[in-house]
Amino acid sequence: MKINARKVKIFKIKNRRGYAAICANHLTEGSSLPQVYERMQKALRRNKMELSSDISDFKKLLVSL
Repeated sequence: MKINARKVKIFKIKNRRGYAAICANHLTEGSSLPQVYERMQKALRRNKMELSSDISDFKKLLVSL
């Protein structure tokens, strides 16, 4: 099953260093935007899902909560 890369929501974790990402009921954490995105790809692959496209500008996925 393919998921659009735009469905990944990355946000800054308050009171901690780093970022987190949410997509398809998966939550990943990392110290940088590319690391969080790579970890999300890995988490989705474990459940037979994949992101349909690779993104070059991770700041487009950054949202504020």
